[in-house]
Amino acid sequence: MAKPGPRQAAGTAARERSADVRAALVTAAIGALRETGFAGASARAIAGRAGCSQALVFYHFGSVSDLLLAALDEVSTLRMAAYRGLLDEAESVTALVDSAREIFLADLDAGHVRVLVEMITGAHSVPGLGPQVAERLAPWREFAETAARRALGRSPLARLLPSAEAAHAVVAGFLGLEMLASLDGDRVAALALFDRARALARLLDAASGLGRLL
Repeated sequence: MAKPGPRQAAGTAARERSADVRAALVTAAIGALRETGFAGASARAIAGRAGCSQALVFYHFGSVSDLLLAALDEVSTLRMAAYRGLLDEAESVTALVDSAREIFLADLDAGHVRVLVEMITGAHSVPGLGPQVAERLAPWREFAETAARRALGRSPLARLLPSAEAAHAVVAGFLGLEMLASLDGDRVAALALFDRARALARLLDAASGLGRLL
């Protein structure tokens, strides 16, 4: 195999440096949103964290808003990958509640919730940002719908509550719990709700098992 020429090698190195800068800026944007909030996630602050010129923010992303959306996309990708591993094993309503509880705690510990909270907050002050943030929540509703449909199965509740409506309620409620716990640092109330939900889930699973026997 022929060795790459100087021009080709230089082009490859330039692309690698560009990718490294983009990744560093996304990581810095995540850190800024998590630690200083939307108001503190300026081009200068993010570039300072990334160790580069703020001009590179606009060169690579066009605007600070687009960089922050890329940061939100990165967090969502990481979260989705982790959640699929948990929820793929949830074959009952009880298991689904247990997985949701584990996800809730992991989100808070990693600071992922703060990133989303800050983006939702910032969307009110930046024209056009709101619809783009909302668009990024759509895959989570689809994911929740799939998990709910599989977990409910032939449960009596499946006939009373369509999976799409259940998914919307789960995402809205889950997001609300995470936001409140992230803002005031109090997890006790949310965890108490998960405990209540688990007790109800066990009843639903028992009813589903009885229905299959009849």
